[in-house]
Amino acid sequence: MSRKFWQTSRRQIPIGDKTLVMGILNVTPDSFSDGGKFYSLDQALNQAETMIAEGADILDIGGESTRPDSAQITASEEIERVVPVVKEIAKRFDIPISVDTTKAAVAEAAIEAGAEIINDVSGLRFDEKIADVVAKTDAGLILMHLRGMFETMHKQEPVADIVHEVKNGLRRSIEKAESRGVKHEQIALDVGIGFSKTFEQNLELLAKLEEICADFSDFPMLVGTSRKSFIGKILNDAPADQRLHGTMSSVAIAVFNGAQIVRVHDICGTVDIARVAEAIRKARK
Repeated sequence: MSRKFWQTSRRQIPIGDKTLVMGILNVTPDSFSDGGKFYSLDQALNQAETMIAEGADILDIGGESTRPDSAQITASEEIERVVPVVKEIAKRFDIPISVDTTKAAVAEAAIEAGAEIINDVSGLRFDEKIADVVAKTDAGLILMHLRGMFETMHKQEPVADIVHEVKNGLRRSIEKAESRGVKHEQIALDVGIGFSKTFEQNLELLAKLEEICADFSDFPMLVGTSRKSFIGKILNDAPADQRLHGTMSSVAIAVFNGAQIVRVHDICGTVDIARVAEAIRKARK
């Protein structure tokens, strides 16, 4: 990778020296794998402290579930869930805070509260004004590939060539962000495992991730496979809380194939797995 850092509103995060582990902190009552577990402020802060102690490099806070059949909430409700947690974590810990949102109003409130990265799973499809907020604040921006809108993103008909589709979708998101003033060095990408893809396409994207990373070599590539349904399907329909080892396997493959950031629920174990996978990756060059 040619770029050596990811610019956020508060720091330059080194890229390439080691895989960054992003810990998922859902402050929602209905997330697919941990809904309600960290819904209160105290629970969220305890989980944040645990993930930091276990080696998380970034915390990603989400106030709206994007699981299949989830209902979209208002920006004000999302702000009520997210902002108090962001404020308290930023006050207590010096760790980059990302907020997983598709709404510009939420992004703006979160950055004011202490977040420095916006993780937009829609790649600016749902609310282009997120790019304006990011450009104004110099925050980091994660652009994920997704097809459809909130209500239809898990109901899209499969495309014939998913790798081609993901590459084109990411290019469109990058162009949209940069046209609204977001700098090159603020952007990271996410291939969008589990979003508007079939079971086979999720596997194909992981298997061919190196090709995608090569086409976007100037951007950090994030991969989020944690506890997702394609892992459960491989493991005889294992429920979300029994997909740890499957998740770890997918993380190792993602890192080996070029991911610079992995987004996971379980920090403990992921850090060691990422170190080993990246060491093997470096040895083949």
